[in-house]
Amino acid sequence: MNPERIFDAFPAPSYRGTQERALADIRDAFLEGNDVVLVRAPTGSGKSLLARAVAGCARSAEEAEPSEASGAYYTTPQVSQLDDVAGDALLQDLNIIRGKSNYTCILPGELDTPVNQAPCVRERGYDCAVQHRCPYFSDRAIASNREIAAMTLAYFMQTAGSEVFRKRDVVVIDEAHGLAEWAEMYATIQLGPRTVPFWDELRVPQVESVERAARYAESLAGTCERRKDDLLATDQLSPAEVRERDRLQELIGELDWFVSDYRDPESPTTWLVDQSEPAGTRGASADDDGDDEDELGGPLTIKPMNPERYLHHTVWDRGNTFALLSATILNKEAFCRHVGLEPSRVALVDVAHTFPVENRPLYDVTQGKMTFEHRSETVPKIARTIVRIMQNHPDEKGLIHAHSYDIQEQLASLLADFGVGDRVRTHTRDDRDADLEAWKASSGADVFVSVKMEEALDLKGDLCRWQVLCKAPFLNTSDSRVAHRLEEGQWAWYYRAALRTVIQACGRVIRAPDDYGATYLADSSLLDLFERARTDMPDWFSAQVDRLSEPELPAFDPATAAESARGGGRGFDRRRNSSGGSGADGSASGTSRRRRGRSSRSSPLADVWDTDG
Repeated sequence: MNPERIFDAFPAPSYRGTQERALADIRDAFLEGNDVVLVRAPTGSGKSLLARAVAGCARSAEEAEPSEASGAYYTTPQVSQLDDVAGDALLQDLNIIRGKSNYTCILPGELDTPVNQAPCVRERGYDCAVQHRCPYFSDRAIASNREIAAMTLAYFMQTAGSEVFRKRDVVVIDEAHGLAEWAEMYATIQLGPRTVPFWDELRVPQVESVERAARYAESLAGTCERRKDDLLATDQLSPAEVRERDRLQELIGELDWFVSDYRDPESPTTWLVDQSEPAGTRGASADDDGDDEDELGGPLTIKPMNPERYLHHTVWDRGNTFALLSATILNKEAFCRHVGLEPSRVALVDVAHTFPVENRPLYDVTQGKMTFEHRSETVPKIARTIVRIMQNHPDEKGLIHAHSYDIQEQLASLLADFGVGDRVRTHTRDDRDADLEAWKASSGADVFVSVKMEEALDLKGDLCRWQVLCKAPFLNTSDSRVAHRLEEGQWAWYYRAALRTVIQACGRVIRAPDDYGATYLADSSLLDLFERARTDMPDWFSAQVDRLSEPELPAFDPATAAESARGGGRGFDRRRNSSGGSGADGSASGTSRRRRGRSSRSSPLADVWDTDG
């Protein structure tokens, strides 16, 4: 790459905020010989524009020797982030390719058929006369032959080893803070009725060790191979058979990877195996290895810990130089350790925050702990507090981060009982995107009670002016990977993961320097988290925490909260809210609330234990 091109490759006509300084720092970091540059860029810094500038530094095809890699990849784990790129006029030269299921066939009679189930994949030897116009193959051809190809991280990893998407000079990964977790998720193998097409035919043994899981995986891979070959021998497949064939191919790859990695004495990966109880007696199958009926087990989950080898194959071997961008890469050394990078070859560039701290206040409305044993007592208090916050923002939309569907259901029920249900919206697992878009498009002051929407959500301007964090987002300690790390004393990692989610959540309601939005903290464990993870906070977020205050909320009056868009609201006033300024109701000053001591340090797990998921 040629880092000196970074300014010429910047796509906007002018710089805003600290973008020019950021480009210079990124350029210098690459010129110093670093293979990887971490760019810690907060919300509103224009990460996508910075990413485009870095990608533009890649060696071009004209400059490269035949054996040299050229061009760049842009990838992000978030589909919504890729959608934003697609809609940005400044990023039109990022050529986007998505998975086949996102495209529909253009053949007559197949217009409702996704490309991954089209005749070309259903019929052996099918010669499609319009493949050159097929939207998928057209986008793939364009992306593979242009200087910058853009795709989701899932598609990027799936194409490792592809002859179409080969190694390139530069790889840019946006929203890279969760790279280790995404890799663990992608490399996890689920063996159960939803993932194994012929699950009901299997006799699954009790798996008491990783070695036993590897032996079973080898046997199951053989069975999958035979069934796939039978399907491949068929001249024409139904859409269901196509799905089975493709899933079998994926499963074979997953199982082979696990066995190969586990058997490799040089692999740094630690594997864990979880097994559920069997649902009932199943019949015999081709992979029956003589287990007795009383030794049958249930669905299996085979999980990697810190899958460095997997990341090398799917990410690090795909480029010469890398730029990883995120607001929440909190600790360089820890991040490098988890993703298999050598810290001495990695630079960290910090981009300054340009949003005034008084426009992004944090308010302490804590009502107690939201751990499982305290939740029944705390949730009703939080619901009453939400009513008071709704009163404080009668003509402004709000977002409630419920953390789990159980908490969402309890809050929605209580708010309905209080008489403010007409102003409250929720979503289901299946309709979350549609329900979110409907709320965003609404013109009233409705409140959206959400689950797992702390990231990749752009609620600029009046789309949302306030939000409530109902629970500290600690990872589920019943997950074997989390439990394993905590048994090894990795508490800093645990708190850092929760802090990262909180920081991401706080950025949902303020998206530009002249935007403003308030964040209310309802779980007292959030204050504990701030103290424990203080050393990993970016300076700009520490400034928010230092200004944490208690707002003066109206007395509980559901009838007032139920009224929306009636005018005369006492919502958050960014002009008057500064250190020692007005509280959340825009009246008298809030009470400054610095870090509070914990009730006990004897057992960190006692403060954060949660099996809710």
